[in-house]
Amino acid sequence: MTEEDERKPRSDEARYDPEITSEFALPAGIAVPEAGVEPETTSEFVVPKGLATSQPVPGEPEGSAFTTPSTFSAYDAPAAFTPASGFPTVSLVKDAPWQDRMRTMLRMPVAERPAPEPVQKAEEGGPAVPRVLDLTLRIGELLLAGGEGAEDVEAAMFAVCRSYGLDRCEPGVTFTLLAISYQPSLVDDPVTASRTVRRRGTDYTRLAAVFRLVDDLTDPETHVSLEEAYRRLAEIRRNRHPYPGWALTGASGLLAGAASVLVGGDYLVFVAAAIGAMLGDRLAWLCAGRGLPEFYQFMIAAMPPAAIGVAFALAHVDVAASAVVTGGLFALLPGRALVAGVQDGLTGFYITASARLLEVMYFFVGIVIGVLTILYFGVKLGGRLNPDATLIGSQRPLLQIAASMVLSLTFAVLLQQERSTVLAVTLNGGVAWCVYGAMHYAGDISPVASTAAAAGLVGLFGQLLSRYRFASALPYTTAAIGPLLPGSATYFGLLSMAQNEVDKGLVSLAKAASLAMAIAIGVNLGSEISRLGLRVGSAGKRRAAKRTRGF
Repeated sequence: MTEEDERKPRSDEARYDPEITSEFALPAGIAVPEAGVEPETTSEFVVPKGLATSQPVPGEPEGSAFTTPSTFSAYDAPAAFTPASGFPTVSLVKDAPWQDRMRTMLRMPVAERPAPEPVQKAEEGGPAVPRVLDLTLRIGELLLAGGEGAEDVEAAMFAVCRSYGLDRCEPGVTFTLLAISYQPSLVDDPVTASRTVRRRGTDYTRLAAVFRLVDDLTDPETHVSLEEAYRRLAEIRRNRHPYPGWALTGASGLLAGAASVLVGGDYLVFVAAAIGAMLGDRLAWLCAGRGLPEFYQFMIAAMPPAAIGVAFALAHVDVAASAVVTGGLFALLPGRALVAGVQDGLTGFYITASARLLEVMYFFVGIVIGVLTILYFGVKLGGRLNPDATLIGSQRPLLQIAASMVLSLTFAVLLQQERSTVLAVTLNGGVAWCVYGAMHYAGDISPVASTAAAAGLVGLFGQLLSRYRFASALPYTTAAIGPLLPGSATYFGLLSMAQNEVDKGLVSLAKAASLAMAIAIGVNLGSEISRLGLRVGSAGKRRAAKRTRGF
């Protein structure tokens, strides 16, 4: 074959020549498709044969990837996930406290949270995610162990992560477990860490130091590295309590004495109640040093004041024995845990609230057993204890106001508060008793309503003071509710039960429970009212939960 023949086009038969070894040649027996019968395109967007296409959209070719389903009309579309006008822009006020800014974002869905703030603490190469999560958990552990509410603990954890650039994080808080999860993007694997709270203690000085650390971390003008944050956290853990043990024992005695004067006792009752409370405090410390659980510590600490009151009754000493026992109970009632438990329940943390309230119930049962045991033996020995007696025989407003302020001051010392906050909480406690006395004694209003109103002012002033100082509200509210605690109602309920008058005892205990709930709800309501005037952005208002009536 000449070179000219090779340039000629080959016929269809020549295409099936077995000597042709080109990989593009058609095998023998396969017909060549005629031109114009079927398109030779092999695009994956081609609709397969036999598959019916939906109705074409004007302006779009049939079979387009943008063709809507047959059950959907673009001109009569239902409400989509994203509103037509888009999500409202959230602008958070920069000078607002970090607690309110972080709480605002935590109450929003993840998709609606504002864009992350400029990262101030990110180190070269980005923040170390495991170390940031570990620091966050350690800070949350100190706050939860110090008695802080679950929502405030989550806000602090979210603030720490966000300050280091980890904006897509979700903290979780229960009574004994802290967890946090961070997911860089929707396609990356999340990083999760958790930490268990083994021990809880009352030290509001340490709590205030942790709040200052979180405040510095969230401040855009303060550059705190991870190493510096770890160093400051270690110093906070190593700090000793601001008050020695003998000062705490003396404070418990003064608290019981002031409480006894508050309910009508005289100077002799003041001394007796103080001695009983200090003796109970030392016995509780001894039991704690031997590793005895807190339930038994409360039970043993409640016995000395009750024993002194019963001894006065057996000796026929003309003193108000009921005031002695009531004063000793004021130093033991777990008001701090009760307020924290109710606050967690009102803010939606029901598991943590249930655990805190169960802890309060156990402590209260321990107090009941200790006092009831002493009262039972006192009645059997012939002690004349009248459960129908009225503790306050004459109104002594000035003396009672002074006693309420002393009670709040000593309560602040027992809570290991900073010395700079003692004066404010003392005045707050005096205001609380003034409101309660004016409503209950002068206005003849129900004690439950009077207690709730006074506790509401305590929560309001406590939140305002904490926002002014950029600190936790607990040091300004917990000690101030001390004069409102239901010590007398608890004592009379236990005394009636010891004298086989169970019905009267249950009524008095129910009144004590109502007063305790009024205190907790009032404090939380006052705190929420104070937040209504804070400007934290359009998303600062919490969305109301829908009522579920069986559907």
